Amino acid sequence: MTTPQIRFNKIDSAKFFRTLNKRVNSYFKDNNIKRTGNWKLYVKTTVMFTLFLAPYFLMLFYTIPQWSMLLLALVMGTGMAGVGMNVMHDGNHGSYSSKKWINKIMGGSMYILAGNVYNWQVQHNVLHHTYTNIHGHDEDMDAGRIIRFTKHAEWKSFHKFQQYYSLFLYGLLTVNWALTTDFKQTKRYLARKLSYGKFPNPIAQWSIVVITKILYAIIWIVIPMLFIDIAWWKILIGFFAMHYVAGMILSVVFQLAHIVEDTEMPLPDDVGNMKNTWAIHQLFTTVNFSTKNKIVNWFTGGLNHQVEHHIFPNISHVHYTKISKIVKQTTQEFNLPYYEYKTTRKAIIAHFKHLKEMGMKPTLQS
Repeated sequence: MTTPQIRFNKIDSAKFFRTLNKRVNSYFKDNNIKRTGNWKLYVKTTVMFTLFLAPYFLMLFYTIPQWSMLLLALVMGTGMAGVGMNVMHDGNHGSYSSKKWINKIMGGSMYILAGNVYNWQVQHNVLHHTYTNIHGHDEDMDAGRIIRFTKHAEWKSFHKFQQYYSLFLYGLLTVNWALTTDFKQTKRYLARKLSYGKFPNPIAQWSIVVITKILYAIIWIVIPMLFIDIAWWKILIGFFAMHYVAGMILSVVFQLAHIVEDTEMPLPDDVGNMKNTWAIHQLFTTVNFSTKNKIVNWFTGGLNHQVEHHIFPNISHVHYTKISKIVKQTTQEFNLPYYEYKTTRKAIIAHFKHLKEMGMKPTLQS
């Protein structure tokens, strides 16, 4: 992160965001609706936590066939991803509830997903939502050297195969959370004095990281080894299977929102100035997918409505389908892009086409 401090253009001569914000605010006021979650989100929360935790207690307290335990681990992984996209995400954006303590509890579900609230809020709320798709600032664009998401990243010869091997690596997302990511991010973010809100006490943050990791290992590995009558290595396989399913779902959903053919990955000029205002920048760097599919809408926590989420991150995802009509209409009026793929399949194809293009040796790229 050695690039200059980013400054977005302050001039929106057409007053796009002012118009859009006024219309969205009117929608909530005219319909007497809160911008936070409602009963639909509360029901979904119950379903996702049940998928995630019920199999765990079933395996602990009941004798069931070993083959079914692997299936239950896969269900847990699905529920784990569901909690992350629907509950933790809204909680840490402050959009789950109008009550801060409820948001804190729901956002705190990050700890049972193997992550850390401080790290996630800095990476996601601060770096990703502010500097979307800007190389060197948005850490979601950084997959180390193993995957090249943007033409601004260094090319390696093995990148020409990344459209094939990347899918296998995506499943390791939450495993990395559990093992290494939080330690690296805490060190990096504390050194850079980054925070979402009040800057944490470094000793307190390090203590939280270490203690929660120990508790996590006890809950998900040690206790099952003590109470489930199967070989220890089978417990580890189940643990890995749960994480792999969750990691795969979360990674793919997040990639489809930004790392595709249509989205731009602009850089600032030499002194750190961006071409567009922040809101218009979001339109050029974000894409929706499969917004008419009720199952995708429900399960992904509105993360397929990324355009709406990035412009209004403090509005709960349960409202995105409704306000998307306002957003789309307004972008059309102001002759601005509103990128969307009609199906998840088309978005996935666009993502892997982009990976293939980024994997080509730069001198051969068109």
